[in-house]
Amino acid sequence: MLSLYTAVRIRGATVSPALPSYASATADQPLLGDTIGDNLDRTAAQFPDRDALVEVQTGQRWTYREFVTDVERLALGLLDAGLAKGDRLGIWSPNRAEWTLTQYATAKIGVILVNINPAYRTHELEFVLNQAGIGTLVAAPSFKTSDYAAMIEEVRPRCAALKQVFLLGSPEWERLARASERDRADLAAAQKNLSPDDPINIQYTSGTTGFPKGATLSHHNILNNGYFVGELCGYTELDRVCIPVPFYHCFGMVMGNLGATTHGSAMIIPAPSFEPKATLAAVAQERCTSLYGVPTMFIAELAEPDFESYDLSSLRTGIMAGSPCPVEVMKQVINRMGMTEVGICYGMTETSPVSTQTRADDSLERRVSTVGRVHPHVEVKVIDPVTGLTQPRGEPGELCTRGYSVMLGYWNEPEKTAEAIDAGRWMHTGDLAVMDSDGYLSITGRIKDMVIRGGENIYPREIEEFLYTHPDVLDAQVIGVPDARYGEELCAWVRMREGAEPLTAESLREYATGKLAHYKIPRYVHLVDDFPMTVTGKVRKVEMRERSVELLGLSPAN
Repeated sequence: MLSLYTAVRIRGATVSPALPSYASATADQPLLGDTIGDNLDRTAAQFPDRDALVEVQTGQRWTYREFVTDVERLALGLLDAGLAKGDRLGIWSPNRAEWTLTQYATAKIGVILVNINPAYRTHELEFVLNQAGIGTLVAAPSFKTSDYAAMIEEVRPRCAALKQVFLLGSPEWERLARASERDRADLAAAQKNLSPDDPINIQYTSGTTGFPKGATLSHHNILNNGYFVGELCGYTELDRVCIPVPFYHCFGMVMGNLGATTHGSAMIIPAPSFEPKATLAAVAQERCTSLYGVPTMFIAELAEPDFESYDLSSLRTGIMAGSPCPVEVMKQVINRMGMTEVGICYGMTETSPVSTQTRADDSLERRVSTVGRVHPHVEVKVIDPVTGLTQPRGEPGELCTRGYSVMLGYWNEPEKTAEAIDAGRWMHTGDLAVMDSDGYLSITGRIKDMVIRGGENIYPREIEEFLYTHPDVLDAQVIGVPDARYGEELCAWVRMREGAEPLTAESLREYATGKLAHYKIPRYVHLVDDFPMTVTGKVRKVEMRERSVELLGLSPAN
């Protein structure tokens, strides 16, 4: 049987078959076999006096010794409140210290934490409470324009499983978090009864159609993913990780919190939600060594008028992820913010989340043009979406991933789980990717985002990267809109730099002619102040298409 890796001699000629778009990675470090609670205990025993958690806005601080003490108090309170292994506790709040304490307290006793998007309203809240069978809800009373307490009371009569609600800051919450006199042996017994393979977290993916699905993740899934993200960032007990990304998503609670606690690093919360000034101030004040964000966050930080006044000299690394990372933005993060070891991560909620990551010793070109190589103990491949066969390297296709990080499944939805995870346990991402000869992956877009214009396949990411080279363009997103003649045409949504001349379709065509193939030049240009976004910083292209059709007077049926 011929190997794909073997040169084959045919009629006197030597033919070298292309390598398949498949890669796997081992590591010097084995997978962790801990539960989250056991791992935290080990870290606290090793680094009891190092900072564990800092909430900059309130000035509250915890060493690892103090953090574990408060986590255990809350865990005992939850046992007092009648919660047990396998019960679901929902948390609905922006980033607060109590969020992190609840994350680890539930993990200590095997209660499944259900992350509820802070942007949800009553319709979505009611769905999640019922779909996950949430019996206990921890929530902020309010935040900005969201009156969480009022929304909870509105849906509560329609949520049969919901038995108790604890509003952060209320006397009931304080009793839960501080006043338990329960025997600590009960906590030790509950913790001892847990397996790393138990489900411990449900995260609802922000679907573009229908209701979201609850990706169910185990201790093993998210503990190891956070650990290896931290390993590739080079974290030690000396690192201080600034986390402006939401805890409700894997970026915050896994890559941020678990990435830190598996290494004895400090978790720094700059503000309840993302604020560029607060983030820069937190980095400077707390001497953070690592900063996380989606591209739009870094763009906002770099655009701050007083950016140069913040001392960011402590930064060395960080992660840019969540959506495609513009090359020019990445270069500025390295050069202006001093994040010389910054990396790009790629993943999805269903894979805990990270599947690929750039390394600190990767060249600048690799770090600005790819999402890196496969993560330790993970497999990836690029397949033909039609045949399911692995593509040769250099050919685009759907990215699939397999390994410890793949979720247990969608909560109570076996049919949808089977649609996403095939018989070989490969998770189908829905993302278009290309793997090069050295195993580096480039994400070229979503299968559903690909634009077909007059029979030509166009990947919006390529056009967006080109638009970033325009000196007056701050940010850009490209979508396909209906066209009677070509089936689809390109529409560019553009954010201009302050004081710049407005970009028009005509001036864009003039700029692009000779640099882009004619069919790749957007026919329409729409200037905006911002893009419709999910709370995790992903651009909602479905909404952009709908609004573009309306703004341009196009027919969706064209």
